[in-house]
Amino acid sequence: MAQPYQIKAKKIIAQTPDLRVSEMTLASGEEIPWHAHSQVSDTFYCLEGVARLQTRQSPEGRLFRPGECATLGPAEPHRLSNAGPGLCRVLLIQGVGTYDFLPTAPPSDASE
Repeated sequence: MAQPYQIKAKKIIAQTPDLRVSEMTLASGEEIPWHAHSQVSDTFYCLEGVARLQTRQSPEGRLFRPGECATLGPAEPHRLSNAGPGLCRVLLIQGVGTYDFLPTAPPSDASE
């Protein structure tokens, strides 16, 4: 599946039919746009910089710094962005289930 967004780098560390672990690097201002997954949960670990994770319940987003993490369940729309001036690196664990990327509209009160 082609990646429907552009970020500085994405490296797949491990992948099976039911699980994927990747490291994503976002430059200042970059984002993974609003989306959801049918089956998989996302667990984000901030490795470097400042990441902002927005959800329908928290459209303003929560900031994550190195060592902080969050888990989102399947079908939970979200957006991840670099909230700092430098690079942001995030370790992402996705599973268990078949991966998909379902673009969603942002909530009407979400910051762009």
